[in-house]
Amino acid sequence: MTRLVALFIALGVIGWGPGVKAPIAADPRTAAARQDPGRGAGAPAAVPVTIRVGIARGASYDVETMPLESYVAGVLAGEAARGSTPAALEALAITIRTFALANLGRHRADGFDLCDQTHCQVLRSATPEGGRAAQATAGELLTYRGTVASVFYSASCGGHTALPSEVWPGADNPPYLPSRKDTACDGDPAWSDDIPDRDLSRALAAAGFRGSLRKMRIAARDGSGRVARLALDGLSPSEISGQDLRSVVGRTLGWQHVKSAAFELERERDAYRLTGNGSGHGVGLCVIGSVKLAEAGEGASTILGHYFPGAVVTSAAYRPADSPPLAPLAASRGPVAAPLANTTPPPVPSSSVSLSAVSADRSALVSLPPGDEGEERTLVAIASRARDELANALGVEAPSRVTLRFHPTTADYERTTGRSWFTSASVVTSEMHFVPLVSLRDRGILERTIRRELVHVMVDSTLADRPAWVREGAALYFADPSANAAAAAGRLSCPTDAELLKPVSPGGLADVYARARSCFARQIAAGRSWREVK
Repeated sequence: MTRLVALFIALGVIGWGPGVKAPIAADPRTAAARQDPGRGAGAPAAVPVTIRVGIARGASYDVETMPLESYVAGVLAGEAARGSTPAALEALAITIRTFALANLGRHRADGFDLCDQTHCQVLRSATPEGGRAAQATAGELLTYRGTVASVFYSASCGGHTALPSEVWPGADNPPYLPSRKDTACDGDPAWSDDIPDRDLSRALAAAGFRGSLRKMRIAARDGSGRVARLALDGLSPSEISGQDLRSVVGRTLGWQHVKSAAFELERERDAYRLTGNGSGHGVGLCVIGSVKLAEAGEGASTILGHYFPGAVVTSAAYRPADSPPLAPLAASRGPVAAPLANTTPPPVPSSSVSLSAVSADRSALVSLPPGDEGEERTLVAIASRARDELANALGVEAPSRVTLRFHPTTADYERTTGRSWFTSASVVTSEMHFVPLVSLRDRGILERTIRRELVHVMVDSTLADRPAWVREGAALYFADPSANAAAAAGRLSCPTDAELLKPVSPGGLADVYARARSCFARQIAAGRSWREVK
């Protein structure tokens, strides 16, 4: 949960509805609590009896279908604080179940609902205490105006919760996810760490920053007091957000070094000393705070009301067992792979990288570096399906052939495309180029990134005379429609060509993408077709 990366959420994986004043009910198991005052007695859509979980097996996944409540109990074992009382476990169980149901499509491209890693929710062998908490709250979830709420939680908010947009630029800020002081957590845990210059430089270089770091300093803080931006003198890009620094250092040096973005920074000889509070992004429920509230005698409903004011605990009916949330797999357990009728590649010019796979109708070609063998079929299936869906949505003829090239390193991607590593993908002479496959999978944006570049292939020539935000807005709008309603309701300014073509940081790119989507979505909502946006 704590490794959700800025770009992944900021680009609209999750959308939120408009606000209401409906409070958390006093007791989540009373009839009144099962009704949403904003929508009368209506309950959200029925929840699935089972959930399909991708169990990480090295570079691939096995798929295991399990009862939803068994999944909740297993995530409690992976995410709950040790020694949590029943009330804290029940509050977290409802939060876990809500997060799962709001994110069932996260790994749709991989053939399952959610993974068992921090990218989704950590799954471990259930304990008796977790099992009891899952059963005690079975079917209960947080809703907002009759729909499943998009909720978050972290190990500790460090004494102050954060707005979603403070962590993921461009995200909406629903009233049930406020930024405010948390007296329950009271700043625990306090932490400090020294990162030697050479290690910090190594981590930044691995993330694609170029140059020689002369000095790192805090440039801005957000409303919660967390580090919003750090200046990186001597590097390009020259800035990084506090949340992105957590990810960059965590992936290379370990997640124990920068536990949250709530820190002070000092120069200590040949190292940087970080002194901070909390652990994780700080949005939503604070696990340590919830434990302290439970120890003080508060019940699960009060705990949820403390962290999600305005949301409602609702008991939803279960969906029949024969109606899974995704199309059924051939088997309930086994390696994830999409069928491919013909894997014989066509002739390729000698100057090109050999193509690893081609679709049966030769319309989708995939090139992968050594080490990514075995992924070809899945990628061809994703590209072929997305190409046809998007062509239909856009009202254009599907391209006769699309080529996807996944680069072995971010440096190789940058050399070939001329774009920064954090752009993830780019179209060069009608071919789609991508950063390493593992990076896209780890961030949960593989299918959406492929879809975004396919839209570029289909619309860029038609929109060539428009500002860059029109083309990028179209790509974001059609690649992932889930955030379009919220984007259309926003009033963000349209980004300039320079902001889009030469972004200065991952957080900056997420911000301009959100603005481009908003500007494009507003014109579509006003009745224009995509061809008329300008």
